Amino acid sequence: MSDFSEIEDAAKMLGAALIGRRKSSVAKGKTFTEEEIKDLRTAFDLLDRDQDGHVTPEELQFMLRNLGIHVRDELIDDLLREASRTGSGLIDETEFLQWVARIQALKDDSNTSSSSSSSNNPAQAADDDLTQDLVAAFRVFDRDGNGYITRDELKSAMDMIGENVTEYQLNEMLELADADKDGRINYEEFARLLL
Repeated sequence: MSDFSEIEDAAKMLGAALIGRRKSSVAKGKTFTEEEIKDLRTAFDLLDRDQDGHVTPEELQFMLRNLGIHVRDELIDDLLREASRTGSGLIDETEFLQWVARIQALKDDSNTSSSSSSSNNPAQAADDDLTQDLVAAFRVFDRDGNGYITRDELKSAMDMIGENVTEYQLNEMLELADADKDGRINYEEFARLLL
């Protein structure tokens, strides 16, 4: 089994990429780093629930809802149709990478044109980004949105990213994270584990 931090990184990158908050080297004329590409490929695999090599509007909507982002189905359909070279509404990994790059470039342009109070305090901006990434990662795992990651949700998340974990490994992960020993992981435990 790969390190739990790799899974957490992938979940954070997915959440950040989808909500456009990741400060990245992606801007006009720039490309992703190798690490960002790896994270985004894992994010694509998380989105592609049936592992058919394409993300459907339903798969994207499912993930966005898990991240606490509510978007009309028609908008999701339009976004994916626009991102798809064929206009089919299905995107493959390459189209996904290009789509995220465009979203981040737009976000970067918007951040450059408007000055925010956090840009005056780089430490605060970094803390805000970390908090947003942690919340996004937590929401990926907390599939029913009840504020806890259960054993089944943890197993499901591991399966989604192709990590075959044994019952022993699953129990070890829960044991490590579940500080209050209630059999589930709350946000504070999740953040403490990752920080």
